[in-house]
Amino acid sequence: MFTAIVTDKDESGYRSELRELSEQDLPDGDVTVRVAYSTLNYKDGLAITGKGPVVRRFPMVPGIDLAGVVESSDHPSYSPGDRVVLNGWGVGETHWGGLAQLARLQGDWLVPLPDGLSEQQAMAIGTAGYTAMLCLMALERHGITPGDGDVLVTGANGGVGSFAISLLSRHGYSVIAATGRPEEGDYLRQLGATSILDRAELSEPGRPLAKERWVAAIDSLGSHTLANVCAGTRAEGAVAACGMAQGMDLPATVAPFILRGVSLLGIQQRHPALRHARHGLAATEPGARPRSPRGDQP
Repeated sequence: MFTAIVTDKDESGYRSELRELSEQDLPDGDVTVRVAYSTLNYKDGLAITGKGPVVRRFPMVPGIDLAGVVESSDHPSYSPGDRVVLNGWGVGETHWGGLAQLARLQGDWLVPLPDGLSEQQAMAIGTAGYTAMLCLMALERHGITPGDGDVLVTGANGGVGSFAISLLSRHGYSVIAATGRPEEGDYLRQLGATSILDRAELSEPGRPLAKERWVAAIDSLGSHTLANVCAGTRAEGAVAACGMAQGMDLPATVAPFILRGVSLLGIQQRHPALRHARHGLAATEPGARPRSPRGDQP
């Protein structure tokens, strides 16, 4: 027997509660993991409360990440006692996730936990840190370098934003932190931000084009913020978009940023490869090739 948070929906309504379950209740998978730690993400909050359509199957154990120890395995890459970590892959949405003492998963979704990193440390970094690093990798794959100019980070006080500032700074980038909490400016500067921007400047309905202010950005908010971030990005720059906490809203009025050659990179939490969608918005014909990294011709 083990304990889990279970989200269910039936004629009596939507609810989440602690339940005692048995291994026979677990979904299909070739690896069973004794969960040591998980994290509580924004998406998990939506799943547990029913405030957003995160859960696709019921009943569901939420939790989009976990770290733990393999108890049993039919997968060739894992044996009992192996320490593993998991982020994404639809767990907590279409497959039971990490907010339980036991999880049964597909071995292809797991990553061996490196020596020197504990399960607790892995989840202290969690999906937020993992996503921030994927965003940085996407910008680097696009050809963005520290000498190119400032990089904007929205949602700077959030999990992804905080990690993004720290990672960018450690890699030599000059970081503009956009926040609605200016009193947290000292904290953001300690993380590595070089300047602070009031998020109110980015939260109004998008303008067609704005002054070119940053060469790249990491945005976890979406909606009008993403539109204004794109509008203020320098020619041939890039915006890594993840999370989209406020939804996606790119009205046609902001489309002129495409003419600057700004690329919008969508982040997917998939392992082992970073699968980013380089939308190639300037090439609108079906089958058109996406833009190449900055400085290269298609």
